[in-house]
Amino acid sequence: MKGDRLRTSLNCGISIPCIGFGTYSNPYDGCVTETAILNALKVGYRHFDTAMVYGSEPAVGSALKQAMREGKVEREETFVTSKLWGCDFHDPVSALKRSLKMLHMEYIDMYLVHWPLKLKPWVQSAFPKDDEFEAETDMEATWAGMERCMEIGLCRGIGVSNFSSKKIAELVEHASVIPAVNQVEMHPMWRQKKLREACAESNIHVSAYTSLGGPGNTWGTTAVMEHPTIRTIALRHNVTPAQVALQWGVTVGASVIVKSFNEKRMEENFAALNFKLEDRDMLEIDTIEERKVIRAGIYVGRATGPYKTLEELWDNEI
Repeated sequence: MKGDRLRTSLNCGISIPCIGFGTYSNPYDGCVTETAILNALKVGYRHFDTAMVYGSEPAVGSALKQAMREGKVEREETFVTSKLWGCDFHDPVSALKRSLKMLHMEYIDMYLVHWPLKLKPWVQSAFPKDDEFEAETDMEATWAGMERCMEIGLCRGIGVSNFSSKKIAELVEHASVIPAVNQVEMHPMWRQKKLREACAESNIHVSAYTSLGGPGNTWGTTAVMEHPTIRTIALRHNVTPAQVALQWGVTVGASVIVKSFNEKRMEENFAALNFKLEDRDMLEIDTIEERKVIRAGIYVGRATGPYKTLEELWDNEI
């Protein structure tokens, strides 16, 4: 099954593959990332998720350009997501034009506001210092800039990332274009039921990152893959725990972003599309105690920032 055969329609009139390939890595190596993307294309992935702050836009662009030049894939088959970093809230159009230059592309498929955080214009780091935040996010003005990106054809859809139910509701109130996507942490141990319901009310698609709990990352956990319930379900279906976790995300209507540069695991993860979970499995997963992995404590309690606590950042959805 190829990645372009199983897609979900979005409110902006395009469709997103149900499984995507993440390109964030730390430490970052452009050559390794580019090779991984080329291998992912062979496996069948068609959605590639990047961001300015990841540094992986050049690798994504170079790999896709090579694959298109060699006739292995058409641009229309692929789906590229990138993200607006907080330092560019004042001018999303210029930010996306820079990303497109890095990607060697005329447009991307989805452009997301990476976090509901506005930073000083010179702050390109994912780890801002105490005084590098803006006190107000001014999301209404930023979203108008995102809408302009779509209007002039720099992207086919716009959305957000790491937005709570409350922040989604506030954005929808003033938006001329409703976000097509909200990309958030989601996996069997952090199921986001309330947020999924809130997004569904506005026909906003939920896309899941850290969909396996982030094993192998310094900030991640193996708890999802090692959970007895997930392992039991995997044995029942003769699949892997990772495949159970990914298929759970697809079953609840989300798309899932998964990152492994190991080709065997790429194939294993992609094969999660080849089986179905039963009602019994879904009910068992719903009993798992929830635990959020990425709490983003580095973005709260800062001298110039808008959020003093995690509860404020996540609007008590933590």
